[in-house]
Amino acid sequence: MALLPILEFPDPRLRTVAAPVVAVTDQTRQLIDDMFETMRDASGIGLAATQVDVHQRIVVMDLGDEQPQPRVFINPEIEVVADATAPYDEGCLSVPGVFAPVERPSSVVIRALDRDGQPFEERADGLLAVCIQHEIDHLDGKLFVDYLSPLKRQRIRKKLEKQQRL
Repeated sequence: MALLPILEFPDPRLRTVAAPVVAVTDQTRQLIDDMFETMRDASGIGLAATQVDVHQRIVVMDLGDEQPQPRVFINPEIEVVADATAPYDEGCLSVPGVFAPVERPSSVVIRALDRDGQPFEERADGLLAVCIQHEIDHLDGKLFVDYLSPLKRQRIRKKLEKQQRL
């Protein structure tokens, strides 16, 4: 396994829309293993392939205490199943040190392929629902800071650009 470099906002590669995975291969599974290692090393709970500059629709997740188990979502799609939304203080490995409330649907159905390419479907609520929406946003070239005001997003951009220069 290998640690992969995580792209940080405002890197333009984070805006790339990921392509669907056509076939789940040994190379796909190796990428998944590397993504898990990278996510855990960075103390994250979710990671999209876009964040490691691989523009394929792959997400890995391990919610730890809430729902401890490594999760893989290949070509994930969601369907909102409840009108209710809830704010959640989100953070991101690509926007280090920044947390902000984001309002998202509180319940979704996820359809995806697992690490062996087998389709599955499940209902997600709470942290799992928030996390899968956050990670699918990455696959669509969107970041949680896009939900913030332009002023707040600009302040975050300047702060991170300054840190990256140091």
